[in-house]
Amino acid sequence: MEPLISVVIPMHDEAENAIETLTAVGTALVERGWTYELIPVDDGSNDDTGAILKVAGAADHCIRPISYRVNRGRGYALRQGFERARGEIVASIDADLSYTVDHLVRMVDTLLGDPEADIVLASPYMPGGAVEGVPFARLAFSRVGNAVLRQALPERVYTSTGIVRAYRRDAVRALNLASDGKEIHLEILSEAMALGYRIVEMPATLRARKKGRSKFRPKATVASHLFFSVLARPATLFGVFGILLLLAAVAVGSFLLGVFLSGDLNPERPLMTLMVLLLLGGAGALGFAILASQLLELRRSITRLQAEVLRLRGSNEGIP
Repeated sequence: MEPLISVVIPMHDEAENAIETLTAVGTALVERGWTYELIPVDDGSNDDTGAILKVAGAADHCIRPISYRVNRGRGYALRQGFERARGEIVASIDADLSYTVDHLVRMVDTLLGDPEADIVLASPYMPGGAVEGVPFARLAFSRVGNAVLRQALPERVYTSTGIVRAYRRDAVRALNLASDGKEIHLEILSEAMALGYRIVEMPATLRARKKGRSKFRPKATVASHLFFSVLARPATLFGVFGILLLLAAVAVGSFLLGVFLSGDLNPERPLMTLMVLLLLGGAGALGFAILASQLLELRRSITRLQAEVLRLRGSNEGIP
């Protein structure tokens, strides 16, 4: 019998949190009377996480651990968990319960109560959300990053980088995911939006980690998110850049016109060359923006076609 809920929990060096997290999640789901499976993924831990999960899985048939030796990243861990998930609803949470278990319950309740919702995000940055005890530098990076990404994604999402989410099984299986790192959260949203899935945010409270070491790496995270922003909205970036170059060309040209009218214009002045370069650069950037927008639309069309192929392949399984 397939469970109602599958909970994927990526873990890297989480020996201090593993049992407490599995116990808390299992208890909360049992209290609601939901059938479930927990899929903790040991992402190449250097501590005893893998051994702890192996023992837990042997003691409880609802715990189905995945383990591998090399640390591949959160995205890879999530993809492994999603592939094994059998539940009608597939959720992902953090291993240290920075978001308490009631967030998981509320997300599942949202999907069960709203047949139009396909994905639910726990969002500390939306109105009604909160953050408690998180170091200032990390919080600043996260808030600014999410504000930038809000402009990059085609739909408004207050918190696009969080792991605490719940998906309908059909929605998560329709996604053709490839990311190994934390950018998978952005990849999921981008593809889900392209496929027309309805995404719902719910207010959440993010609290500081109590045990274990934080895995936050600001340089790598910022770099990957900026790169995603460029890929998600290249037309906006290059369009704005092109317009700025053209405005600069107009400013230089206006100055040169004034010099010409005064009779002091020298065609060999560097400003003449600068104006031409600005005009060419601005026109080139605008042209690239138009091309990029067309390529982005083509990519979205390919994403939709891939999802349809996967859906048809799944519906034809077992047909002779």
